[in-house]
Order: sequence, then C-alpha cells, then structure tokens
Amino acid sequence: MTTYQDTVAVEATIVERAWGQTFGRAMAVVSGCFARCEARRTAAELIAGLLLEVGTRNCWTLAQALGHPGPHRLQDLLSRARFDHEKARKEITGLVIGELAGQDVVLVVDETGDAKSSTDCVGAGRQYSGALGGVGLRQVAVHLAVVTATTKVIIDRALYLPADWAADEERRGVTGVPEEIVFATEPQQALTMVADALAAGAEARWFAGDEVYCGRELRRGIRALGLGYTVGIAATHQVSDGSGRRWEARKLINKVRPGQWTRRQTGHGTKGTREYDWAWLDVRPDDAPDENRNEKEAGTSVLVARRHRYTGEVSYFRGWAPGDVSPGTTDTRAASFRRCIRVDGASVAGAGPDVRGFSCWPRRCVGTAEGERDVVTRPEAGCPPYWSDKIPRVLTGNST
Repeated sequence: MTTYQDTVAVEATIVERAWGQTFGRAMAVVSGCFARCEARRTAAELIAGLLLEVGTRNCWTLAQALGHPGPHRLQDLLSRARFDHEKARKEITGLVIGELAGQDVVLVVDETGDAKSSTDCVGAGRQYSGALGGVGLRQVAVHLAVVTATTKVIIDRALYLPADWAADEERRGVTGVPEEIVFATEPQQALTMVADALAAGAEARWFAGDEVYCGRELRRGIRALGLGYTVGIAATHQVSDGSGRRWEARKLINKVRPGQWTRRQTGHGTKGTREYDWAWLDVRPDDAPDENRNEKEAGTSVLVARRHRYTGEVSYFRGWAPGDVSPGTTDTRAASFRRCIRVDGASVAGAGPDVRGFSCWPRRCVGTAEGERDVVTRPEAGCPPYWSDKIPRVLTGNST
C-alpha cells in the first residue's frame, strides 16, 4: 500500500471507532426504555440499517441489507415490541443538547411527505408535499432539528393529522391514535416543539422555517419565546414600510437600487460555489407578542432578498432580531439572519414507509433521529460559523 492509502485506512479506522463509541453511548442512554434486551438489539440493528446506503428504506429492504431472513423482527419492533419510544426520544434529545452546549444553535423546522398507496396509513390523505412535487396521497410530518456550524440533528417530530382524520373516531381507533392527539396545523405543531426544545434546555436564539411557517401567529409565538427568526415568504407576502404603507414583498424590493445589492458566497455545492446577491429592507413588525403590544419593544424587523446571480430569480425572507441591528454591525444577531436562511433549506429525514399504526410512526422516527445524531456535516468552505460581513440595508422609514 502507498503512504496515501495507509493514511486513508488509518483515518477510516479512527472514524469508525469514534462512531462506534458515540453510537454505543447513545444506545446506553436509551437502554432503560426497552422491556427486553432482544428489542434493544433489534433497535440497534434498525438504526444501523437506516444509516446504510439503501435506495428505498422499509422493513423489507433494511432486513435484506442487515442479513435477516425476513422483515418480521423489524416489523415486530415497530408495531408490537414493548418500549417507551417517547422516553427514548427525550433521552436522545437531552444527549444531543448536552453535546451542543455552548454552541450557536438554530432551531429549524421542516415538513416531509411520504407517498402512500392507501388511506389505511395513519394520517394519510390527499395533501400537498413540496418534497414530492404536488398534491397526492401523502403522510405528512413536521420535524424539528437543531443546527450548528457543523451538525444537524432531528430532536422532535409530530405527525400531521388532517382535520377529517382527526375527527374520524373509527379510523383513530383502528390505528391507535391517542385521545390527547387532536387536530393542529403544522405551524401550531412547530411552535409546540420549539417550546418543548427550549424547556428541555436547548440553547437556541434563532428559529428558521420555510413559507409554511411564515404565519403571524407562529412568528408571534416565536418572539414570545425570546427567539429571533428568519422564515421564507411568498413574493406576494404583505409587509409594511416605515411609513405604514402596505407592499407586496416583490414590489418593495424595487426600492433596492442596483448598487445596493451585494454578492456573497454561501458555500459549495455539486455544481461549484454558490453565490447570491443579497439585500435587506427595514419593515414594520406585525407580530409583537400580546404582552408587548402596547410597548415599543427593541428589535429589528427586516425583509431579506436573495437573488440568483444568473437567472435573476429572487427569494424572499422575513426576519426579526432582538435589539438593534445596524448595517455595519458584526453582531452575531445580524449574522444569524443569513445563517438561518442558509439552514432554512436543510432537509430532515422522514419516517419512510411501513408506518400504518400511530405507535409505529414515532418509533420509526426515534430510530431516524438517533441515526441522524451521528451524521456530522462539514462546514462549507468560505462560510465561517458567524457571518460578519454586512448586507446592504435599505431604510424605508421615509417611504411614500
């Protein structure tokens, strides 16, 4: 072997050993959640299978990859084995939060949609899924991830039950949906998970989501929890300039002159360096929490625009930060606006197939979350943990 091959082999061995130690520690944390050691061993195998390069992840393909004679052991774990999946999730969440203590954490929420062939699957119905490109028979779930400069880990999840599903007593009984689970919109589920994460000790100051999570009530709830946010918005989203005049986001962006856009590198992709033109504009906040409605709370509310340098396509984001953020500041709060936008598109894994009963779904997600815990992404070249470069800011206080 050459020196290079020797080095690669040594590095691979070190990584494998470190992963084994980390995985062993995670399984030790959840060992008390299982009634039998056989179920615990099968859970460890399931998690290992979820980390394999398998095209379609279900009990059949995972069993084949793991060398099982059939899918029965995995199916039994997901549907009948005795273990406290909610306690396991909380234990893993506590372990993750402890390892990320002291780091700048962003809470990122995203929904996933799994195509289903039957409405027998819990929560399945004709729903829109951006990941699957349209409306179809889907099972939709909302996931919460903690994201740092080097790591992204799913720590919570909620299955979305459409209103007709939540009101159907027969289907709820067949699939085992608990009585305390009632209809809630995806933004409501996201807010509940964020509040739970903070109560569990997550040291986050920022929240990010896509257009699904740009509603006023969610933004108001995020501010009430003491977090800043950046959420994607539609081009037709209404904002108010400094004088109180209402604008669509796409029309207000016309106030940005050509020289006020700045180009910034946001990392590297499969097609090379990703660079966009950026600008922001001051807008009036419309989401002050109830207890602060009659007070002038310090904070900065902005409309952020990101323009593709070749196609000219513009994406819009709305952000709010506690305190004042000036255009030339190096404060990490201003930097986090772009940080949130960067991780806003971070994909979090769904539950996959083989999920019919309600209890099966969170069990599959616990395995996915524990597997994700050991997936550490490399920081993209040219993207420091905090962006200190400024984005041109167009003040709209005197707009007419």
